[in-house]
Amino acid sequence: MAESNSQTTSQTLIDGNTLAAKSLAAYGITHMFGVVGIPVTSFANRAVAAGIRFIAFHNEQSAGYAASAYGYLTGRPGILLTVSGPGCVHGLAGLSNAMINTWPMVLISGSCDQNDVGRGDFQELNQIEAAKPFSKHLGKAKDIKEIPKCFFEALDSAVLGRPGGCYLDLPTDVLHQTISESEADSLIKSAADVSEIEKGVKKITTASLEVERAVDLLRNAERPLIVFGKGAAYARAENELKRLVESTGIPFLPTPMGKGLLPDTHELAASAARSLAIGKCDVALVVGARLNWLLHFGEPPKWSKDVKFILVDVSEEEIELRKPHLGLVGDAKKVLELVNKEIKEDPFCLGKNHPWLEAISKKARDNVSRMEAQLAKDVVPFNFLTPMRIIRNAILEVGSPAPVLVSEGANTMDVGRAVLVQTEPRTRLDAGTWGTMGVGLGYCIAAAVAEPHRLVVAVEGDSGFGFSAMEVETLVRYQLPVVVIVFNNGGVYGGDRRNLEEITGPFKDDPAPTSFVPGAAYHVLIEAFGGKGYLVGTPDELKSALSESFTARKPAVINVTIDPYAGAESGRMQHKN
Repeated sequence: MAESNSQTTSQTLIDGNTLAAKSLAAYGITHMFGVVGIPVTSFANRAVAAGIRFIAFHNEQSAGYAASAYGYLTGRPGILLTVSGPGCVHGLAGLSNAMINTWPMVLISGSCDQNDVGRGDFQELNQIEAAKPFSKHLGKAKDIKEIPKCFFEALDSAVLGRPGGCYLDLPTDVLHQTISESEADSLIKSAADVSEIEKGVKKITTASLEVERAVDLLRNAERPLIVFGKGAAYARAENELKRLVESTGIPFLPTPMGKGLLPDTHELAASAARSLAIGKCDVALVVGARLNWLLHFGEPPKWSKDVKFILVDVSEEEIELRKPHLGLVGDAKKVLELVNKEIKEDPFCLGKNHPWLEAISKKARDNVSRMEAQLAKDVVPFNFLTPMRIIRNAILEVGSPAPVLVSEGANTMDVGRAVLVQTEPRTRLDAGTWGTMGVGLGYCIAAAVAEPHRLVVAVEGDSGFGFSAMEVETLVRYQLPVVVIVFNNGGVYGGDRRNLEEITGPFKDDPAPTSFVPGAAYHVLIEAFGGKGYLVGTPDELKSALSESFTARKPAVINVTIDPYAGAESGRMQHKN
């Protein structure tokens, strides 16, 4: 009887949908985001049966943002599944976001029948070419037997070297082909055997001599600074950074999503003295952060013309592009281990009375004091600072594990970056390297499934919220512990900011291009699906809503009425508009 059962199993036929699902599960994928339809609905159902949680969205764009953030938070490839044609195109938003932020993600799209290419088939598109500018790897399974190999190659590529976006194409006819289950298992085993991820050794090409040079530069610097970004967060380098900072006494400056690797409250944090720190430092160790627009390209006038950069990056190409004084190629965690080991053999420490530390500390104290004086005021109708202070205090009261903070919007994100406090690693998600608006709800959902032990709190402008507001239904459907706080000032930057001379022409009576319906009832939207909505306009109302929603840990939207003229156009980037 046993022999008969074995023979039956080996002869059982499975289709491409099942083989694709089994391949994902065999790789260790546990979550997938997407929007189903022709031709991938069966694939999604088979994935669920294989033990993969499928989070179904209303829009591929939001699902793609979720997949990209999931890759960042977990270090495993975030998976986005879309239909063919327009579904794939919508998914490119998430794929490009992953690529620019260097987060591991794989976009998997169904595509038309291969025999009908060029004939105008349903949702026909050359998806390989469409995805090419946003992918570090492109794959297409042209036969069912290629599925496991294609999956493992794409998943490997997403995480190896500099992480990024990958694309995988699954034609309709391939999903419908069949092979025996025993052959399918054999193909999966073969793909797993050659998978590079199992070898797992993170590449380090930095030589010991280069590490010695880096340490000598730091040791002999008069005004050293350590800058770190989300690349260091992705590498889980927080313990190594803590050891480096506290053993040397060198002040540090995180980029926005580097916040929390070391607490913002740390005595060596230079964020409140940012201009002084970057303008006067003579040696800057930059770990997992690019010298792009967020860091003023590492150039004068923001930086000293004489500053020497030591750039730690997993990508040799990035170091060649930036041309620092010294480049250390490798995983941030591993490189910092080598740096710390080198320092331990010949220790040095600036000391609290060092002129550089005293200058930064004084500047930070002065700036914080001025900010706190503004924050202490209860301004009603709300400006941005009063509700932000109340939100900051409520988040800090949660304690540990700290909530994941999601932030987007012009004024909302900029003010929040300065006011809201990060105390734990990877607890801030914002518009990122590309300044992408519309990421909010996707990021919230990714954080809630990747970090189920944490509350997720989104602090959004009404414009940013509007990109993906329908996904509040997704929050309710999956009962995710997400509280969305909408700063409602009636427009992209607030009220109508046009000069009188701009209000001309045949459509001058239309609302301004930046304006929304005043007093929009965003809180009612989530109530339509069974979630909890709050409308607040005073400090007490906001405190009550935060206390109740944080305690409940259920899907909620808090609609915070803001003075429409409280903010500035384009946040802090008016010069570019």
